[in-house]
Amino acid sequence: MGRLIKFLIYIICLCFIGLVGYAYIGPYFGADFSAPKNEIREPVILNAD
Repeated sequence: MGRLIKFLIYIICLCFIGLVGYAYIGPYFGADFSAPKNEIREPVILNAD
């Protein structure tokens, strides 16, 4: 049982390292992580009575 838990911890650590690596290296391979930059305007109606 201890070996299984240790194995799961190793897998979780490797997944985390892979995710961080992809976040840093991804833009070099064409992945775009930037937020959309479109301005959105919507009218707001306030009922101030």
